[in-house]
Amino acid sequence: MTSKKPLSEVTTFISRGISPKYDESGYVVINQRCIRDQRVDFSSARYSSREKTSVMPEKLVRQWDGLVNSTGVGTLGRVAQILRPVNSTIIDSHVTIVRPNLEQVDGRYFGYALFDIEKYIETLGIGATGQTELSRGRLSEVEIAVPSLPTQRKIAAILSAYDDLIENNLRRIKILEEMAQSLYREWFVKFRFPGHQHARFTDSPLGRIPEGWEVKRLGDAFLIVLGGTPSRNRPEFWRNGTVPWINSGKVNDFRVTEPSELITELALKKSAAKLMPPGTTLIAITGATLGQVSILEIEASANQSVVGVISEDENLIEWLHLTIRERISSIINHASGGAQQHINKGIVDDVVVAVPPGNIAEKFRNIVHPLYRQIAGLIFKNITLRRTRDLLLPRLISGEVDVSELDIAVTEEASA
Repeated sequence: MTSKKPLSEVTTFISRGISPKYDESGYVVINQRCIRDQRVDFSSARYSSREKTSVMPEKLVRQWDGLVNSTGVGTLGRVAQILRPVNSTIIDSHVTIVRPNLEQVDGRYFGYALFDIEKYIETLGIGATGQTELSRGRLSEVEIAVPSLPTQRKIAAILSAYDDLIENNLRRIKILEEMAQSLYREWFVKFRFPGHQHARFTDSPLGRIPEGWEVKRLGDAFLIVLGGTPSRNRPEFWRNGTVPWINSGKVNDFRVTEPSELITELALKKSAAKLMPPGTTLIAITGATLGQVSILEIEASANQSVVGVISEDENLIEWLHLTIRERISSIINHASGGAQQHINKGIVDDVVVAVPPGNIAEKFRNIVHPLYRQIAGLIFKNITLRRTRDLLLPRLISGEVDVSELDIAVTEEASA
């Protein structure tokens, strides 16, 4: 049986981050939004002024540091790990650094040991709704499995093989996304579409656009749907549900491929929830996910923090998604509210776009649609890889699957 030790015995440093002075450059600041799917998403990071921010050396993030979201509802307990050396990177006060003692635990294994207890960590928060906190003391007492170092390295080698494939697929997804967005900008921002040399341009509320392109409000050209949450006090709305329903957190994903929960057909009829088809562009309109844009790969409904934009013309599905991604910064500039910033359905309705004619839209889709299908395929592959890894992880960590006699090539650099 694998022995267990509290984090306080296998770490050299456990501490919350700081309250930074945000700026446009300086220290990279990892926040709660960066920690999801057991990865650090640096695209959601912010910057803090070096001149105005005092940082102790111990609070500069290092390779193999575990990061734990330590406040909030829905985000508390999420775990990620810094897998590569980083420079000038810190965390904000909502995140805790958990730094492994590399004389006792393999760096890569340490991350998997934290992932194994993530669900348990999520239960440790204390406080009122919306103010839940995870203290350093409680986190220090949490135990992880600590087999011998050679066994740790073998476990890490097995699990990281899956993660390496996942990371490779994510890199491919990013390239495909950039290809689609670049082509969109070339055709619909710079107006260098096929045949543009012969096009005539005319004045419009959006500036000079090609003749034959229609300037329309999104609300006039497309169906705009505001989501809704069926009453939690009505068990018949949730028990044995069959209808996919998502919360706004799902809009963080490249593509929405699975529901957050399932609701019943009755809930769909008796609540504000509305079913949206695959290909719907989703916009998160409030809170921590404000301004996130995704697209449905499944038929689903959503909560009231999500707006869906639906094109009945299949030639405009990808164009619409890319248009909203391109325009999202200007859309969220209309956000209102104090601590809980939000935009409403009316703001989305009033976004004005130049809709291309059918022949241009069709040519664009013929190029971009295959890219979107490749992205979806890679996402579904990653789902399978993660599920397989997640089935193996607790069995390997607990010792249920014994790797001590397996001949596995390992590296010791994670403990260096």
